[in-house]
Amino acid sequence: MTRDVQVVAPSDSIRRAAELMDSLNVGVLPVCDGGNLVGVVTDRDITVRATSTGRAPDECLVGEVMTADVRYCYEDDVVNDVARLMGSVQIRRIPVLDQSNRLTGIIALGDIATQAKENAAGPTLERISEPSRPDRS
Repeated sequence: MTRDVQVVAPSDSIRRAAELMDSLNVGVLPVCDGGNLVGVVTDRDITVRATSTGRAPDECLVGEVMTADVRYCYEDDVVNDVARLMGSVQIRRIPVLDQSNRLTGIIALGDIATQAKENAAGPTLERISEPSRPDRS
């Protein structure tokens, strides 16, 4: 996993989040309120939930477009279990918490592919890449 992850707050603008993503060359940032993980914001959240509706980047807040139903794992979880979770909900990155529920890092499918002894990346990628159904809500 990647440690010392940069985060944004729900009260930050999406412009700040996008600038941070650009400077770090990442597509997702954990959203923390104080020390608590409250969501994640992705480049897709910014594009689809804000930009496509005409929201101004300086006026739209991360908390308005972030994904609040965040999936996470713990530092001591088994890699294959984390890979199965990622596949079941079709996500490529997942925040990692310690036993005090504090953010300690983020793990990506690429981390699993390059570091896991028993490589779970292939089956996980297949599950993540299955076509999803459009959200018609």
